[in-house]
Amino acid sequence: MHYIGDDLPKLSSLGFTMVMDSPQEQKRLIVEAIATLAHLKNIMVETLFKPAGVPDETYRHLLYKKDESTGRTLSKRKIAPLILAELEKRTDSAIIVRKLLEVVAEWSSFHLAENEFAARAVVQKARELLGTIETMEARETAQREQGRKEEVARMQRESLELLQRRLELLLMQFDQLSTSEDPQQRGYLLQDLLPRALDAFEIPVVQSFIRNAGGEQIDGALKLEGWHYLVECRWRKKLADIRDLDGLLGQVQRSGKQTMGIFLSIQGWSENVVSLLKQNPEKSIILMEGYDLRTVLGGRIDLREFLLAKVAALNLRSEPFLGAGKFLEDQS
Repeated sequence: MHYIGDDLPKLSSLGFTMVMDSPQEQKRLIVEAIATLAHLKNIMVETLFKPAGVPDETYRHLLYKKDESTGRTLSKRKIAPLILAELEKRTDSAIIVRKLLEVVAEWSSFHLAENEFAARAVVQKARELLGTIETMEARETAQREQGRKEEVARMQRESLELLQRRLELLLMQFDQLSTSEDPQQRGYLLQDLLPRALDAFEIPVVQSFIRNAGGEQIDGALKLEGWHYLVECRWRKKLADIRDLDGLLGQVQRSGKQTMGIFLSIQGWSENVVSLLKQNPEKSIILMEGYDLRTVLGGRIDLREFLLAKVAALNLRSEPFLGAGKFLEDQS
């Protein structure tokens, strides 16, 4: 009778010169280990199979299997490939074979072998093979990590290029609006431009809505770091005054506790606005002017970071307005 392990040459006959970096070579070594390390089958089970987690059902019925032609019990070398064949039926086959290899590489019970020299040779080769495999795995891991970094860098470049293209279009729209003589049209278009700018920086936007039984119109809102910000936009020739902000302040006060307001006035505001906002104990409104928005659309400032810096200036220094110029200066 011919067994699938019969055509696997013994390691000793090959002079240990083959390159053992494939699953097939791992199996060759495991066959030789089963045949060599422990003289008795029950010792082999206790010292090799069980430590490696080889399932009982893959080998128990083969330990005393007999050769059909001779009626003699098969040797360990004969049953080794049969056991590997059983293992290959399992989804965790590679894991078990790897563990077998590790157990062989750590073997020190050479007194259990019939031929100690052969056992030592198998263990030495197992250590070499395991080292080769680990080196290859480390190289593959490094290559995958490098590939992952390159892919992340590529995606970041593409994302940045997309952002720049979107900002260029929005900046063109903003500059066109600045030449318009129709203040009402400017206001409507600004309410369209700002959400698209927020979306370009992946800041969630809430479109305009009505609340309180239709009694209150909210122009729009955004969500940032767990807080909601009601937004009011103005693009008028005259500077905004504190009365222009009272409506937004009232909306914020009628909202939940994690709500603040952003007042965007392209032309800016009168001198008393900042000082009056500082007197308000709630400190819930931050200011944004046209230069702020244009600097963002020009790609010089990250809008998310800029808004968070404005909030920090209000919360820590009681300053409702942090301009783009000061923000850039602080970043340099």
